[in-house]
Amino acid sequence: GQVAESGGGAVQAGGSLKLSCTASGFGYSRYIVAWFRQAPGKGREWLSLILLSGAPYYADTAKGRFTISISTDNGKSTVNLQMNRLRPDDTAIYYCAATLISTYDKSLYDSTESDFHYWGQGTQVTVSS
Repeated sequence: GQVAESGGGAVQAGGSLKLSCTASGFGYSRYIVAWFRQAPGKGREWLSLILLSGAPYYADTAKGRFTISISTDNGKSTVNLQMNRLRPDDTAIYYCAATLISTYDKSLYDSTESDFHYWGQGTQVTVSS
């Protein structure tokens, strides 16, 4: 399998951005797609994930401002992360990641970097004040 992000860029505080992630190559396996971010000098932080059924999960950091959604077509999934009311401390590299649900054996709300095995290259989001 593989995932690839698009979107990102620079925006002023209070603005919005939409990130997109394309997941493919997983065949008939069920998988989870997540969004993480990494700010300068900090570890990779889980933001949100979504199941193929469309059920979303959010970290407290993302609740209320970020919305995750999924669409599937011919074995490929597109997972969008709509980010609203952006703040300067949202500045980070944002990563899309995926993992097979069969390898996941903990609460989805406890997601960490090590739970995901397929990663995109990351996309920069910069929020200016």
